[in-house]
Amino acid sequence: MTITLNDWQAKGQNFTHRGHPIFYVDEGEGEVLLLIHGFPTASCDWSLIWPALTKKYRCIAPDMIGFGFSAKPYRYDYRIMDQADLHEALLAKLGVERVHVLAHDYGDTVAQELLARHNERQAQAEAGLELLSMCLLNGGLFPETHEARLVQKLLNSPIGALLARLMSKRSFATSFSAIFGPDTQPTPAEMDDYWQIASRDGGIRIMHKLIRYMDDRRAHRERWVAALQEARIPLHVIDGAVDPVSGRHMAERYCELVPNPDVLLLEDIGHYPQIEAPALVLDGYADFRRAVSLR
Repeated sequence: MTITLNDWQAKGQNFTHRGHPIFYVDEGEGEVLLLIHGFPTASCDWSLIWPALTKKYRCIAPDMIGFGFSAKPYRYDYRIMDQADLHEALLAKLGVERVHVLAHDYGDTVAQELLARHNERQAQAEAGLELLSMCLLNGGLFPETHEARLVQKLLNSPIGALLARLMSKRSFATSFSAIFGPDTQPTPAEMDDYWQIASRDGGIRIMHKLIRYMDDRRAHRERWVAALQEARIPLHVIDGAVDPVSGRHMAERYCELVPNPDVLLLEDIGHYPQIEAPALVLDGYADFRRAVSLR
């Protein structure tokens, strides 16, 4: 990370969602870019590309409920629909009516729900949040191509709560490093940060609740795939090809199902391209936005 977790936290502020404090960072000027993070980390995932993005855009990046510096209540029904509500509430609070989206992993699914709502409003000529473009990094856009890791499957099983209580920094690091590329593995210091942000304020003990997003993806597959297929805004995918969870195989499925697919594959890069290859992600995103501006 280009800055420490303490420095990232100092950048942010809170708003309230369903009675709980939610952390977000809001920096830069220009068109608004909403950045939606993945599981099990938080908005600090964007720190390596943040300085370049905030020179061009007003960047807004919350920690979703259950993640990072936001509240992590144990008795809470963590669902993708609610996380989409959270983002809409934050943007409404900030007076944002038109937004570009850059999302990753779990955040891709939240973005798909935001896109489904946008499509519905457009079809019915209703007022509301207007999405202008969407760029998706490695994520489970299609449940049939999401190759969940063993630890994810176990967390989403009847023994999930027990496994969450037993998870250690060492076991977390072992499973987490496996989704990075062979030449872009986290350093020990970086892994310390990932553990710190994931385990903060009891984050590990609710992982079996957060992992319900896999059930949500199956339950709402038709809605969320249709959102991509029916989109009338520019879509772009930047995908780390060697990601075992949602790498090349996911990108190939995207090209099969989504009309006029616009995909950038990053060879030898794993599940976290914005961390493993920040310059390539910035270049790819800049190319996408230049193309958007010409439409």
